Formats: sequence, C-alpha cells, structure tokens
Amino acid sequence: MTPLSSTDRTRLGRYPERSSSDRAVLYEILDDGMICHLGVIMNGSPRVLPTGYGRLDDTLYIHGSTGASSLMSGPSQDICVTVTHLDGIVVARSLFHHSINYRSAVIYGTPRLVTETDEKLAGLRAITEQLAPGQWDVARQPTRKELAAAAVLALPMDEASVKVRQGPPGDDDEDYELDIWAGVVPVHQAFGTPTPDPVLRTGIPVPGHIAQRVTS
Repeated sequence: MTPLSSTDRTRLGRYPERSSSDRAVLYEILDDGMICHLGVIMNGSPRVLPTGYGRLDDTLYIHGSTGASSLMSGPSQDICVTVTHLDGIVVARSLFHHSINYRSAVIYGTPRLVTETDEKLAGLRAITEQLAPGQWDVARQPTRKELAAAAVLALPMDEASVKVRQGPPGDDDEDYELDIWAGVVPVHQAFGTPTPDPVLRTGIPVPGHIAQRVTS
C-alpha cells in the first residue's frame, strides 16, 4: 500500500514519534470506529458534527441528510474528518505527565456528493455495516424516495495522518522514587444485551449477527 502523505497539514510538529505512515494503521483505526467527526466552515464559522461513516478501499463515505446544510456544503470546500479511540487513562506520579492512550486518524480533502445510484447504495451499505455488520442483507432496502433523501459524501484518503500513544506514563526520573501509584487504566467499549422494539411481533428472535456482538 502507498504510505500516508506528508503535507503541512498532516506532518506532526509535537511528538512526531507517535505518527505512522503505514496506511494499514489508518485503515485499522477507521475500521474499528463507528462515529466520525466532520469539520466544515459554515458562514465563516467552524462547525464540527458527529456522523456515521464507512470505508471502501481508499474512500471514506460519510452519511447525512439532504437537508443538512453542513453536509451539503462539504463538496464546495475542504473538510476535515477525524476518528479517535480512547484506549486508556495514563495515571502518572506527577500531574504534568498524566495522559491518555489513544489511536487517532485525521483526513483532509474535498469530498464529492455521490449521485450515481450503485455507488450511493455501496456507500450506504458500507456505513450501515460499520455500525451493524450483517444488517444490510436482512433489512428492507431503501426506496427511491428514501435514497433521494439520503446524502452520501465520498472523501478520498489522499491526505491523512495517524497518531498513536500507547504504554505507561513517562515520569521525570526523580519522581520514580515517589510513593504514588502510576499506571494505565484501560478503557474498553462494550456491547450490551439487545433490547427489542416494544412493538416487535412475538416470536422474532435476535438475529445471529446482532447477538454475536454482545460483550460477554
């Protein structure tokens, strides 16, 4: 795979050792996430919004409504999309060296509004499968009216950066003699037992692709 780009916007000035040019690391961060944050300029003011996304190869598909002005303004300008995973709270002996373990991706570019039906369906499938793997093949497919009401942006991942911090705290040498606990408190995301729709017809079980996501 082509290494990640190095531009003025993607080059890390602080802690450059935490960056990675491996595109596979970018893919892993995106594939492990479920919500991205989309940054746009609206009427001269910055706006950052959470939204669904999905990845197909080297294209990121972003979902929204055709009535969302922030999303519809995207194709006319550069946008910034971020995905972050919080993996742990780093507790140090000194307050200064407290930190977090994380994996983050930042993607810059000018998206295009997807209008071709087959690609739009492919993008919506990627977004659906990002949140509920296996659901696209069992749920009712979108009607023409529903498809027209959904907006999908396609963002190439030509300009992106990755930053990762893992490991224990890095205290000052003199602080290692302090009788203060230090270490990492891991943070995990868990899936609970599915709750059925109150009006679900009797006898319809939780499908296997949903049940298997429950965290034991």
